[in-house]
Amino acid sequence: MNRPPSGERFTADWLALREALDARSRSHCLTGLAATWLAARPGQHGVVDLGCGSGSNLAFLAPRLPGPQHWRLVDHDTGLLALARQRGARLRDGAGRRITLEGRCRDLAPVDDGLLAGADLVVASALLDLVSRRWARALVAACAERRQALLVTLSVDGDWAFLDAAGERLEDEEDAAVRDLFQAHQRRDKGLGTALGGEAPMVLADAMREAGYRVETAATPWHLVVGDPAGGALAEALVDGWHAAALVQSPSQADRLADWRERRLAGLAAGKLGVMVGHRDLLALPSPSGSGD
Repeated sequence: MNRPPSGERFTADWLALREALDARSRSHCLTGLAATWLAARPGQHGVVDLGCGSGSNLAFLAPRLPGPQHWRLVDHDTGLLALARQRGARLRDGAGRRITLEGRCRDLAPVDDGLLAGADLVVASALLDLVSRRWARALVAACAERRQALLVTLSVDGDWAFLDAAGERLEDEEDAAVRDLFQAHQRRDKGLGTALGGEAPMVLADAMREAGYRVETAATPWHLVVGDPAGGALAEALVDGWHAAALVQSPSQADRLADWRERRLAGLAAGKLGVMVGHRDLLALPSPSGSGD
């Protein structure tokens, strides 16, 4: 995940800063396929949102999915969970009916009945790069056992770059060095074992196919164009976050990294740079036979 400037902990301010761009970037096609799959299932639709944060995933999906809906919101942060529940209380499903919801303040491990029981669809946004290969495989196994669908959105693929005024990628040796350090930092243990980082979308897709799921993926990059005033604060936060992660990874390069940060922040402030951050969305649906495509 792209880090907030303050470090490892995700704040409500950071989540609010990225929410509009998340909504523009994510795959509406995969959301529609998930809605079609749910609509074919009778009764109430259970949805579990893993690492729900302040409820942006809930706010995006609830009105786009059929009802009736019951959501289980899962996060270890009590403050963010309270915000998500407040938002959920005002939401309605695709037919205009109120949704129901519950909150679970807990870690995402173990992947057990307390996490997933009763769900038809398991969702997560901007989470997957934080988890380990073991946790991802445990999630796949648990979903397969319960024949649950999985919609995971905005998983970073490890790539980012600055853009020129024409929207073309700028290749820069210092950017590449910082990106390498950032990618190494992504693979540190974030509480669920050695993190997958940018490998996460591919690892999850392969594991879901092996479990007999039909898997669809879509590239969903962020694009912050040159001179976009609405994206300025987010672009600056990204540079600060990349710098902070790189500094943790290589403190001995503090002066070099500070120079890079000042140069890139100046370019953003002057309206000369845009930013691209690579993401992928994934939808995995249990096949009718349970034996794959």
